[in-house]
Amino acid sequence: MAISRSVFFVSDGTGITAETLGHSLLAQFQGLSVQQSRVPFVDDTDKAHDAVARINTAAIRDGSRPIVFMSVVRPEVSAVLREANAFFIDVLESFIGPLEVELGIKSTHTSGRFKGLAESQDYRRRIEAINFSLSHDDGMSHKELNTADLILVGVSRSGKTPTSLYLAMQYGVKAANYPLIPEDFERNQLPVELNKYRHKLFGLTIAPERLAAIREERRPNSTYSSLANCRQEVESAQKLMKREGIRWLDSSTKSIEEIAATILQTIKIELPGFQG
Repeated sequence: MAISRSVFFVSDGTGITAETLGHSLLAQFQGLSVQQSRVPFVDDTDKAHDAVARINTAAIRDGSRPIVFMSVVRPEVSAVLREANAFFIDVLESFIGPLEVELGIKSTHTSGRFKGLAESQDYRRRIEAINFSLSHDDGMSHKELNTADLILVGVSRSGKTPTSLYLAMQYGVKAANYPLIPEDFERNQLPVELNKYRHKLFGLTIAPERLAAIREERRPNSTYSSLANCRQEVESAQKLMKREGIRWLDSSTKSIEEIAATILQTIKIELPGFQG
């Protein structure tokens, strides 16, 4: 039975933390359809009252309480938000208290604690990785591949681009990606530019039926999107990756998060740590 709920991610910052946690939790419930809204920078009571009005409007419209993932430090702001007719999951309340007990120290309880991230090495690494992934998307550039942490290969529309950008944004991984095309299958060889970087290669494959559906949205009624062509390309790509000893996984039913986690575990890319 399908269930539909409105979901709000409310924060005194960007809301990305609350949204990331919320997505991870909601993904565990099959058949759940959500209408989501991010409400960032709720850092005073006036903004909190505005957020409450939005949440209550959704409750009346839907006939059910919205789910609110909240990341707000100031207690007076949090108190106003809790006046809304909603089910609340307070990110800070859920995790900060237990961590204080375990670590034996008090948290700063400071709004925008991570603003200093913009000056950090981790932040700069992520920006560099994003720029690298964008400039090396779909084989656009062969320059500086020696600095890549990872090179994804696979047929067109198998998930290489979103995976590259996710790894860059979340982990600071410099990921290039190259499409495997019919010319590669005819030669039965990898693109020549990749030969010296075999240890950095990781392949993505996909079910032909899923690939055909994705391509049909991009180029309807074309040879490119036909099921027969997709089957041929996927089969040829898998044979090539197997022959070349490239590690690969099927992206058909996996989320970007799952794909990224598998790649990081397999390639064992060294990620920078975090110091609060």
